[in-house]
Amino acid sequence: MAKSLMFMGTGSDVGKSLLVAGLCRALANRGLRVAPFKPQNMSNNAAVTADGGEIGRAQALQARAARREPLTAMNPVLLKPEGETGSQIVVRGQRRASMSARSYWSERGKLMPEVLGAFHELAGHADVVLVEGAGSASEVNLRANDLANFGFAQAAQVPVILVGDIQRGGVIASIVGTFAVIDPADAALIRATLVNKFQGDSSLFAKGLLTIEQRTGVKCFGPIPWFADAAKLPAEDVLALENYATNRAGSFTIAVPRLPRIANFDDLDPLRAEPGVSFVLVEPGQSLPRDADLVILAGSKSTRSDLDALRSNGWDTDIAAHHRAGGKLLGICGGYQMLGRTIADPEGIEGAPGTSEGLGLLDVETILSNTKQLRVENARHLASGQAISGYHMHMGVTEGADRGRPFAEVDGVPEGAVSADGRVAGTYLHGLFAADGFRRAMLGHAASPDFAYESMVEQTLDDLAAHLERHLDLDALLALAEPVTRP
Repeated sequence: MAKSLMFMGTGSDVGKSLLVAGLCRALANRGLRVAPFKPQNMSNNAAVTADGGEIGRAQALQARAARREPLTAMNPVLLKPEGETGSQIVVRGQRRASMSARSYWSERGKLMPEVLGAFHELAGHADVVLVEGAGSASEVNLRANDLANFGFAQAAQVPVILVGDIQRGGVIASIVGTFAVIDPADAALIRATLVNKFQGDSSLFAKGLLTIEQRTGVKCFGPIPWFADAAKLPAEDVLALENYATNRAGSFTIAVPRLPRIANFDDLDPLRAEPGVSFVLVEPGQSLPRDADLVILAGSKSTRSDLDALRSNGWDTDIAAHHRAGGKLLGICGGYQMLGRTIADPEGIEGAPGTSEGLGLLDVETILSNTKQLRVENARHLASGQAISGYHMHMGVTEGADRGRPFAEVDGVPEGAVSADGRVAGTYLHGLFAADGFRRAMLGHAASPDFAYESMVEQTLDDLAAHLERHLDLDALLALAEPVTRP
């Protein structure tokens, strides 16, 4: 019979996703069948699953850590923000609707049967299901109809570990305070607490652990030291972009404008990790660097509004100057659409219906539609002949003369577009830079012949598992897991 354990946080970005990923690998190394599960996630960084849907990037990484294929059941509800107050609602991997935050808040309770169904589906093929909560467990104002934290934990009767982040300061108050504000019935589900991201002499926090245990009445694990190599793993939350520090050490400069609704930005991770690359994430108000060899327009969850933001920052002028000076450009997904002549949204898929003028650097036009294309692809980059393993995740059809010069080929079918001068390209393929041969072909002399991205990710997951084995009593933690109760 499968057992389960849920990790909730005192706030966002306390390290829940990383902890679950590390535990998935550690328990898989012990020979256990592990499944990650997040009832409800909010992220514009998503991954395509083996069963043809999409889930949050963190759950895909956790599945990889558990050495199993990602499935839509691992993240049955995914919210993809489309504006300041609304999101696209993805249920079991498929887009179901776009709703305002208020509308979703009032309706979300109706999704609980599907969430529980996905949880029990995973439990039927696992020894342990590790559940990750979302945001803060103490948001009592959002407790009604909750799917993400205690609402799910109560419905499935899953024991909880409450995680606090000592890096932010005030970890004792955040953990003890959570117990103080939540409903006593919810607090009764918390079997232990955990202090994460510690730096320094852990013996100095011994009294802190004792205080937390005395105030909460449950064991406090940790403190878990800061895992410095976390930055080597694909990130999900847009908060991770704050750590995308500009690196100007390499001989080949890549610039990426940070657009408000940037999506699937983990496409960029292999480039950031290349020793010979100077990677510049250009913040609003900054200009694109004049010495950039390649400018990349990444994916977007709201292409037309991000195109407006690009222009308001003056990046369209920078891009035109970059192109005139002989620089190269690559657009991925929404970025590909922006490089074309027009983007039409006649049905109001991403906002008010209308048509936006693109940057005009590719002779293509895009029409957005309700049909989302989700599929894993094995492609071949035509200019270099190198293999690409990626995925499609987009809404819209792009056609035009430059499609006659495709970027890649998928099972004999042309994909993407290249300009007549060969310096501007667009593709719908996400994840393309993880392919070492293709990345080396794109970067030329700047690419390290010894750097293998996928091997680095695997090694980092193993190192993370070893880190948790050293600093966490995994046997005691696993003993807190309880059998999954069937409906």
